[in-house]
Amino acid sequence: MKIEQIYTGCLAQGAYYIESDGQAAIIDPLRETDPYLRRARMDGAEIRYIFETHFHADFVSGHLTLSRETGAPIVYGPLANPSFDAIIAEDGQVFPLGKITIEALHTPGHTMESTTYLLRDESGNPHAIFSGDTLFLGDVGRPDLAQKAADMTQEELAGTLFDSLRSKIMPLPDEVIVYPAHGAGSACGKNMMKETVDTLGNQKKMNYALRAYMTREEFIAEVTEGLLPPPAYFPLNVKMNKEGYEDLDEVLERGTQALSPEAFEAAANETGAVVLDVRHQDDFVAGHVPRSIFIGLHGDFAPWVGALIGDTQQPILLITPEGKEEETVMRLSRVGFDNTLGYLSGGFENWKASGKETDSMRSESAQALESELADAPERVFDVRKPGEYEAEHLDGAVHTPLSELNAHLAAYPQDKEFYVHCAGGYRSVIAASILKSRGYHNLTNIEGGYAALKETGLSRTDFSCPSKAK
Repeated sequence: MKIEQIYTGCLAQGAYYIESDGQAAIIDPLRETDPYLRRARMDGAEIRYIFETHFHADFVSGHLTLSRETGAPIVYGPLANPSFDAIIAEDGQVFPLGKITIEALHTPGHTMESTTYLLRDESGNPHAIFSGDTLFLGDVGRPDLAQKAADMTQEELAGTLFDSLRSKIMPLPDEVIVYPAHGAGSACGKNMMKETVDTLGNQKKMNYALRAYMTREEFIAEVTEGLLPPPAYFPLNVKMNKEGYEDLDEVLERGTQALSPEAFEAAANETGAVVLDVRHQDDFVAGHVPRSIFIGLHGDFAPWVGALIGDTQQPILLITPEGKEEETVMRLSRVGFDNTLGYLSGGFENWKASGKETDSMRSESAQALESELADAPERVFDVRKPGEYEAEHLDGAVHTPLSELNAHLAAYPQDKEFYVHCAGGYRSVIAASILKSRGYHNLTNIEGGYAALKETGLSRTDFSCPSKAK
């Protein structure tokens, strides 16, 4: 028996390859299927099943493509109602795989079709669970995403999740291994550990939601506390996973069309496409196409695209580092952004060489700006997450989280210089690019972010009521 976690860090997502006696199963695959096909070929194994723990909101699954390429059926748990052929397992239904078995345990609460898959070894003993978004390491799945579909409140869903955990998962032996669908950084939970594999016994000790004497009311209150609004693209990804999507090869072919500067400019003007620059933030700061948006490939690229662009149907034109065109289109497609129209041939250097208009961004070190920041802290805008800001921030700085930037545009002055920072410099350039695209050119990016501010001595820990944009 082999179990392999195929983890994609930029999405904090874990897919799984399971093999026994020449038969394989894939759990929660990403949209690009080559990694799973290659893995099965290495073992000379036949992919027999594609298990889905639920209709994913934060990425587009590869279930349909993988099923078409292998002939393996797609398996969902009870209450799933996809628009394509699939096995809808009954609670407790067992699927043989070589010398082992995989049992569907219906564990509703994150969504009503959510299902945990229990792997039993060759002796029939419980060995591992693939818990999807039902149970994370250090947390459980947020119960607010499926309210509309389930016609339930988040409190009702949380109560259902409590029952699922207590009746289906917690009675399993402590030595059972937990393989979740996500780790730290995913928006599907709020308190996940950085580890991606653990034992159930340790989770019973470490995970607040699995406390032995926790009441149902305590669970509901704690699980629903502090939930941030879900990204706008989440329901769109659910729809694609439930109803189907365009073939990835077609998405790649369209998105990797090389466009001359003239054709690129014409396409932007005619289609209303977002011009997305995915180079390093230092390159973007030094020079970029006017009104383009920066979201760099080297950071949490796809989740930020989903959170900030939102509409998966939005046309996109790309400016990429040389050789990164296909990777960029692929990573956009993972979160359902399939409407990429092409990329700027020769990149920004070709745009500049063609004589077209360019823009740049003022960016200074915290040390160089120290006196300015001390004199006017109310013109410093912190775009980090709420927890980061509340733990420690520059006294007087205004908090405008990047994920909610569009709601805070009125807080930014139009007639005075202001300053933007995050933790290290990636998110602040994203924020500054969005602001510049909306006409705010009187800004300065603080290089190195809060880490650099701390070195100046201007910052302090503050657990009092934080200053927020109104």
